[in-house]
Amino acid sequence: MTPAQLKSSILQLAIQGKLVPQIPTEGTGEELYQQIQKEKQALIKSGKIKKEKPLPPIAEDEIPFEIPEGWRWCRIQDIAILNPKNDLPDDLDTAFIPMALVGDGYKNEHTFEIKKWIEIKKGFTHFANNDIGFAKITPCFQNRKSVIFHNLVNGYGAGTTELSIVRIINNSISNKYMLWFFKSEYFISNGIKSFTGTAGQQRIHKDYLATCLFPLPPLAEQRRIVAKIEALMPLIDRYDKAWTQLEAINKKFPGDLKKSILQMAIQGKLVPQIPAEGTGEELYQQIQKEKQALIKSGKIKKEKPLPPIAEDEIPFEIPEGWRWCRLGEICKSITDGDHQPPPQTSEGVPFLVISNVSNGQLDFTNTRFVSKEYFNSLSNDRIAESGDILFTVTGSYGIPIVVNTNRIFCFQRHISLLKIICNLDYIYITLLSPIIKEQCDKLATGTAQKTVGLTALRNMIIPLPPLAEQRRIVTKIEELMPLCDRLKKPVGLQSL
Repeated sequence: MTPAQLKSSILQLAIQGKLVPQIPTEGTGEELYQQIQKEKQALIKSGKIKKEKPLPPIAEDEIPFEIPEGWRWCRIQDIAILNPKNDLPDDLDTAFIPMALVGDGYKNEHTFEIKKWIEIKKGFTHFANNDIGFAKITPCFQNRKSVIFHNLVNGYGAGTTELSIVRIINNSISNKYMLWFFKSEYFISNGIKSFTGTAGQQRIHKDYLATCLFPLPPLAEQRRIVAKIEALMPLIDRYDKAWTQLEAINKKFPGDLKKSILQMAIQGKLVPQIPAEGTGEELYQQIQKEKQALIKSGKIKKEKPLPPIAEDEIPFEIPEGWRWCRLGEICKSITDGDHQPPPQTSEGVPFLVISNVSNGQLDFTNTRFVSKEYFNSLSNDRIAESGDILFTVTGSYGIPIVVNTNRIFCFQRHISLLKIICNLDYIYITLLSPIIKEQCDKLATGTAQKTVGLTALRNMIIPLPPLAEQRRIVTKIEELMPLCDRLKKPVGLQSL
């Protein structure tokens, strides 16, 4: 149960009479209701409040839940004064409270500005110390912007017209109990059902507050309920902090675990080494022979030799049968897109930009297009084929994307194309691993948008295991990654 759900549950228990025990000697809700009616009639007789139009009796099918025997269902208009008016001297300093100064959630907080009464007596909602105010407009209503006004300048104030005000008659009801009622899910959810108006400007129905059913316990029980809620809320706030910390850990944990698994994979710690499978050095030499054959046949261009790997470049130890090599040494080619934006067309060949690959997959929605003639003018080493890898090198650099389609497309210069000779899946795993991200961060240049240059990309070092071990690593990762994705957060905390 989340902290918000727990708070909501406690308030629901409170208004259902299940939070504290009933004590018969405290009287009944019926006796309190009759007392309020007498006091209300006295105020009407003295001219202090106006007589209201009688509300319909409560029908059996209106009652939403059972309440204790000593409680009474009533309508809010019958037990309080709604939206009262203040009659004050024009030059009196008073409190002015716009909606932004009313606290939300389960708090009971507000601040105010000081204004002369003449400035705010018209066109604003009136209230006084100990009145309850709550927002009647979306989303403030759902966000529980409700409060008991206190410490107002000279005891009075006015504020946004989007507040409804409830004034208790002669302290006959605990205003704190009523405030908690206004923050309850029962009151909020039924208010939402009554919404009228257009989207973004919806408010509770004008009659909702007056006719809303209110569970009325004896006054002494109201106070005990309030005391219990006030004792519980700080504990839930502690629970909320622990929950938030746990949520952050749970949100971060699967990603961190994946990174750890990838790191173990490229360090040779995920699967055991099997000497009979050969060595990374043998695989490296085999790749060089294949590259030389491709160069000789004219399928790829001869490249400038990459520098040997220096001792201080090596970030960690790898198994004896593995070999460090540069990324460019095990690729047919590493290129990027056109450095000059090509002429766009309304249709034709998709032209991918960073946003089309930033989620780690090819996304052909909302692409730009170039002509087929432009695409045909590109050299083969700049045309992606199924089994190649794209790699972002500008801005959101370091994202590898496996090309798993035969659909033709081209791409901007902020994306590089790696044509792989050895195991595609192992190279993809390596490009996802922290070792590549760390090298990208170290080698990226620029200010506004950092870029990993092609030379830097070709010179990145990766650990090369034998081909059979690469396959076993890939199989193990394919087994483990879905388990990481299935990790769920705990239902709750056992202790605080």
